[in-house]
Amino acid sequence: MTDDEQSQLGRAMSALTEDCMHKAGYGNWSPPSELPKAGPKTLTDLRYGIHDAALVAKRGYHPDAAEKAAHDAAVEAAIAARPEGVPVAAERTCGQQGKQRIGDAQAGFQLAEQLANGAFTKAKKEPDAATAFAQWSKCMKESGYNYLEPLDAVDNPKFGRDVTKEEIDTALADLKCRDRTNVALVWYEAEVRLQKAELEKNAQALQEGRAKLDTAMKNVNAVLAGKR
Repeated sequence: MTDDEQSQLGRAMSALTEDCMHKAGYGNWSPPSELPKAGPKTLTDLRYGIHDAALVAKRGYHPDAAEKAAHDAAVEAAIAARPEGVPVAAERTCGQQGKQRIGDAQAGFQLAEQLANGAFTKAKKEPDAATAFAQWSKCMKESGYNYLEPLDAVDNPKFGRDVTKEEIDTALADLKCRDRTNVALVWYEAEVRLQKAELEKNAQALQEGRAKLDTAMKNVNAVLAGKR
């Protein structure tokens, strides 16, 4: 789904759930606002790791501070705005009714998502990608860091909520080694090859999934047009 489709689906589900909740006697219930983004902006942004030198120098592996603050504030506001005495079961029931009205949009993109995730993992074992990983790992060792794969550093649990000098230093070394070995591009190209092969093998099933998603989006558009 595109960002626009996801936004439309969320708004339609919110509208249907709100109608249902009000009819069930919970007139003070309202859907939470759409949360602002913090972190990746697209499906490929940060998929293979960090790349923004200016951001890395300030935040290491963490997202932009202003974006994170806006996101956290929106989450807190949504929690604070939740009315008391509204059972979760009622929300769940109304949500399921909304899903039935729209159709299972997830069924439309589930296969594509599975194939993409599988290709992402398999691409690491492609010979050219494996070589690039080894070169990146060797480069990191030269700077005093022991990581086998590019995302190992990103996922290091000791880099917690607060940004530390150690994290920034690691991320800067990571970025230097990425530039030297071209590891992100090599990994990306390996995944592209695998995804294209999966596209050819699963063309009919993917077309059927797209048709399901198109049907769901037609229902979404109808809901947003007031045809509930």
